[in-house]
Amino acid sequence: MHASVGDRIIVKGHHVGDPDRDCEVLEVRGPNGDAPFLVRWEDAEHESLFFPGSDAVVHHFQRD
Repeated sequence: MHASVGDRIIVKGHHVGDPDRDCEVLEVRGPNGDAPFLVRWEDAEHESLFFPGSDAVVHHFQRD
Protein backbone atom coordinates (compact mmCIF):
# COMPACT_ATOMS: atom_id res chain seq x y z
CA MET A 1 0.00 0.00 0.00
CA HIS A 2 1.34 3.40 -1.01
CA ALA A 3 0.27 6.69 0.57
CA SER A 4 1.42 10.29 0.84
CA VAL A 5 1.11 12.91 3.54
CA GLY A 6 -2.46 14.19 3.61
CA ASP A 7 -4.03 11.00 2.24
CA ARG A 8 -6.78 9.28 4.23
CA ILE A 9 -6.77 5.59 5.08
CA ILE A 10 -10.13 3.90 5.65
CA VAL A 11 -10.22 0.65 7.66
CA LYS A 12 -13.37 -1.43 7.23
CA GLY A 13 -15.20 -2.64 10.35
CA HIS A 14 -14.30 -6.22 11.24
CA HIS A 15 -17.77 -7.36 12.34
CA VAL A 16 -21.28 -6.70 11.09
CA GLY A 17 -22.38 -3.35 12.47
CA ASP A 18 -18.84 -2.17 13.30
CA PRO A 19 -18.16 1.31 11.91
CA ASP A 20 -15.31 2.00 9.53
CA ARG A 21 -12.36 3.93 10.98
CA ASP A 22 -10.35 6.55 9.17
CA CYS A 23 -7.10 8.36 9.70
CA GLU A 24 -4.99 11.02 8.04
CA VAL A 25 -1.42 10.23 6.99
CA LEU A 26 0.90 12.66 8.79
CA GLU A 27 4.22 11.06 7.85
CA VAL A 28 5.40 8.22 5.59
CA ARG A 29 8.21 6.27 7.24
CA GLY A 30 8.65 3.42 4.75
CA PRO A 31 10.55 3.57 1.47
CA ASN A 32 8.75 4.78 -1.68
CA GLY A 33 5.51 5.70 0.08
CA ASP A 34 5.13 2.35 1.84
CA ALA A 35 4.15 1.62 5.44
CA PRO A 36 4.61 2.27 8.24
CA PHE A 37 2.67 5.54 8.40
CA LEU A 38 2.33 7.99 11.25
CA VAL A 39 -1.41 8.71 11.30
CA ARG A 40 -3.99 10.71 13.24
CA TRP A 41 -7.17 8.73 13.95
CA GLU A 42 -10.37 10.75 13.57
CA ASP A 43 -12.48 8.83 16.09
CA ALA A 44 -9.97 8.92 18.94
CA GLU A 45 -8.01 12.04 17.95
CA HIS A 46 -4.67 10.42 18.72
CA GLU A 47 -1.59 9.62 16.64
CA SER A 48 -0.01 6.22 16.14
CA LEU A 49 2.31 4.27 13.89
CA PHE A 50 0.16 2.22 11.50
CA PHE A 51 0.88 -0.85 9.37
CA PRO A 52 -2.32 -1.25 7.28
CA GLY A 53 -3.74 -4.68 6.50
CA SER A 54 -5.88 -5.97 3.67
CA ASP A 55 -8.97 -4.33 5.23
CA ALA A 56 -7.59 -0.82 4.55
CA VAL A 57 -7.87 1.40 1.46
CA VAL A 58 -6.20 4.72 0.66
CA HIS A 59 -8.14 7.77 -0.51
CA HIS A 60 -5.50 9.92 -2.15
CA PHE A 61 -5.54 13.65 -1.51
CA GLN A 62 -5.94 15.64 -4.73
CA ARG A 63 -2.88 17.85 -5.18
CA ASP A 64 -2.80 20.88 -7.51
